[in-house]
Order: sequence, then structure tokens, then C-alpha cells
Amino acid sequence: MLNPNVVVKNLSEQPQINAVISLVARILMAYIFIVAGWGKITAYTATAGYMESMGVPAALLPVTILVELGGGLALLFGFQARFAALGLAVFSLITAFLFHGGADDAINFMKNLAMTGGLFFLMLHGAGKFSLDHMIENN
Repeated sequence: MLNPNVVVKNLSEQPQINAVISLVARILMAYIFIVAGWGKITAYTATAGYMESMGVPAALLPVTILVELGGGLALLFGFQARFAALGLAVFSLITAFLFHGGADDAINFMKNLAMTGGLFFLMLHGAGKFSLDHMIENN
């Protein structure tokens, strides 16, 4: 009998397929952080005001930009990806509660929780073959 789980497992264990899926997963995870970090740069004053309105000091905005944009780029290129994923996971979890904890923003709260789970998974399994981490570790 055909077991779809076994079929997907067998496909994902093919080295080239595994490498491509890892790359695509990293790109998809990085995208939201790169866009968000860049958006905070281009709307710096508005973002600082929003942070203040949520009880978060605007002085933390440069750190927020560094975490989002820097962490997103690290994921994209697979550089120190486990560390970047851990940092972004913690960041996503904290921001879920600080900015999306209300009942009227449940979807963004759940989005942050889902991203946290994906980032923890990336932290455990690493960046994959098509990454700077792989190049550095194998030289």
C-alpha cells in the first residue's frame, strides 16, 4: 500500500532534493525578516512611534533592525544560520506577546508562533548544503 509519508521521506532524503528544500525553506524564512527590517529603516520615525505606543522604548529600534535585517540576511545566505535562527526564534516569540497578544491580533500572534517553530527547526538542522555554513564547515 502506498504510504505518502514514506514517499515524501524518501524524496527528502535524496541529497540534492534535501539541499534544494533547505535552501527554499531558508529563503522563505528570511524573507519576512528582511522586508520587516528594511521597512523599519524606511519608516524609522513611524516605527519608533509605534514601538513607544506599545510600551517598548524607541531606543530599541536599531537593535530590532539589526536582529531582523541582519538575522534575515544571515538566514538567506546560510551564515551562522543556527545562531541566527535561535535569535530570530526568541525575537519572534517575544514580539508575539509584546505586539500581537491581543484577541484582535490573534492571526499575527499565531504567525509569530509558527515562525518560532520553523526557526527552532532550522536551528536544530542547520542551513543545508547550499549555504556559507556548509562551505566554511567543509573547508
